Amino acid sequence: MGVPLIQQIQVGAYVLKQRLRGNARYPLVLMLEPLFRCNLACAGCGKIQYPDHILNMRLSVEECLAAVDECGAPVVSIPGGEPLIHPEIRDIVAGIVGRRKFVYLCTNALLLEKKIDLFEPSRYLTFSIHLDGERERHDASVCQPGVFDRAVSAIRTARDKGFRVNINCTLFNGIEAPEVAAFFDYATSLGVEGITVSPGFSYERAPDQENFLSRTRTKQLFRDTFRLGKGRGWQLNHSSLYLDFLAGNQEYRCTPWGNPTRNVFGWQRPCYLLGEGYVRTFRELMEETDWALYGTGAYEKCAQCMAHCGYEASAVADAVANPLKALSVRLRGVRTDGPMAPEIPLDGARPAATVPEVPPGFELSERPAAE
Repeated sequence: MGVPLIQQIQVGAYVLKQRLRGNARYPLVLMLEPLFRCNLACAGCGKIQYPDHILNMRLSVEECLAAVDECGAPVVSIPGGEPLIHPEIRDIVAGIVGRRKFVYLCTNALLLEKKIDLFEPSRYLTFSIHLDGERERHDASVCQPGVFDRAVSAIRTARDKGFRVNINCTLFNGIEAPEVAAFFDYATSLGVEGITVSPGFSYERAPDQENFLSRTRTKQLFRDTFRLGKGRGWQLNHSSLYLDFLAGNQEYRCTPWGNPTRNVFGWQRPCYLLGEGYVRTFRELMEETDWALYGTGAYEKCAQCMAHCGYEASAVADAVANPLKALSVRLRGVRTDGPMAPEIPLDGARPAATVPEVPPGFELSERPAAE
């Protein structure tokens, strides 16, 4: 795995403490989304279709750090939008690192070489650089030529300056295992600490609704990929049981509260991928959300999801409860043949509901100026 030992220890101790306290629901990773604005227009993105007055909104440094304190998760992921656009991103990151939280700043890297001197190398800071495959695949995914080469250049610059770097890869329908394996080989050759990988989620707002993986296709793709990867030294930035889940060997239910999201609208219900309303506080999110309404088998919108922001927390909880099982998978590797775990039935899922895209007090169109 590509997760550093110190992070494994601190996160493991945090999870054990939650279990000893009898907490059934607790956050593992805070998804801190300080803006939706981006300098790319990816067809699979569900964020950038908001109108300009919403894309121009920003969380302040104080709001970001208050969310970190309120949530208490040991890991903070900063997605977007493109976080390097935020004019106070240096202070946001420094404040989180100062709290000894592990920060993953997710970036397309177009601005990284220009702004890298805003940051100090730290074992608590990782640049998580977005690459969805090798050059042709990635540039098609982000709908702009030349992005892959600029991202690779930024990876090398960040590594040379002593920063922790990993690659964040989203897989879409149409990619085959040999191509994934070749990309993982290339990513490994760049000297990154790890690769975060996840099947894409079909955002309702995304222009492209045709290229998202089904659960069945996801499991076979990862089985085929892991079979090719034996002995190739890939460092995947996940728990062994989440990787085993991706290959169809574990039957997990989603843990949407494991990766709570704070963005410009508030605390997003129920998870980073699915916006079904917002609340003002983290406590409201945890205590007033009817979690039974969501997840594969419970809700139509969640039917095909296997993303790490929903299932990594499930796998980590299982690893803490069953450490010998997790150790066994880690030592022997992910099983790539034989029967798969039973699939969650979908016939009892409630139909997709139409919910407001923004919370009360926000408008999708700007209000006319007062006369």
